[in-house]
Amino acid sequence: MSPKVDLHIHTSYSDGAYSPIEIIDKAYASGLSIISITDHDSIDGIRDAIIYGKEKGIEVIPGLELSTDIEDKEMHLLAYFIDYENEELNKYLKFFREERLYRAKRIIQKLRNLGLNIKIDDVLDRAKNSSIGRPHIAYTLVDLGLVKSYAEAFEKYIGDYGPAYERKIHISPQSALKLINEAGGLSFIAHPGYMKESILLNIIKSGIDGIEVIHPSHDENQINFYRGIVNQYCLLETGGSDFHGGKKNDEGNLGNYYISINHVDAMRKMLLKNTA
Repeated sequence: MSPKVDLHIHTSYSDGAYSPIEIIDKAYASGLSIISITDHDSIDGIRDAIIYGKEKGIEVIPGLELSTDIEDKEMHLLAYFIDYENEELNKYLKFFREERLYRAKRIIQKLRNLGLNIKIDDVLDRAKNSSIGRPHIAYTLVDLGLVKSYAEAFEKYIGDYGPAYERKIHISPQSALKLINEAGGLSFIAHPGYMKESILLNIIKSGIDGIEVIHPSHDENQINFYRGIVNQYCLLETGGSDFHGGKKNDEGNLGNYYISINHVDAMRKMLLKNTA
């Protein structure tokens, strides 16, 4: 059987439910041979995953999902084969982590103004060492009995432009591409199914290396469409489960959304070409 590759997985260092060690165990049980830890704006889970992955015979490609902004819309870029010790990358992620905390405090104040008894310490306790984000606030609201579900937290309070919404600090796609490139990595547009074609083409012209073709949110027509774009513009293809676990209700995705090792080989060839 050809090795299965999942290059879009989150851990508890961003908004995933499981530690890097638990992710490796789940990946092993799901028959995956190569994975990438792609936490949101965080690289803290990579080292543990790589070390334990070697014990289990699973290769872990250092990855990252960076938040960017284009035409007033949030857009995510996946980065692979990054040097996670790169000074500039770490400096930016430290800044972004601090900005996430400030944003969380503003959201919580808005929630308190709406009569919800939630404190920043409640959320920090929930997030632990993770880069704090809205999912941690949503889970905390559920834990405190202030909403019935994770979805309700977003729909009623903290979703985009809800009464407790606060805009997140982003860098431009061009700045994100530069950051990824300087860290020795390859850049991919994440889950583009929601994206206008004009924006997609704009990012391609900016120098993106590839597109995420396989994703749980993409139907067969979208997969064929993005694969056609990849071929038309001589780009690389990636894909994965975008696994989070826990209350995301995506436990069945791990091992069922994957790409072949041929796509990883193509990435390695591109990296060699870039360093030649």
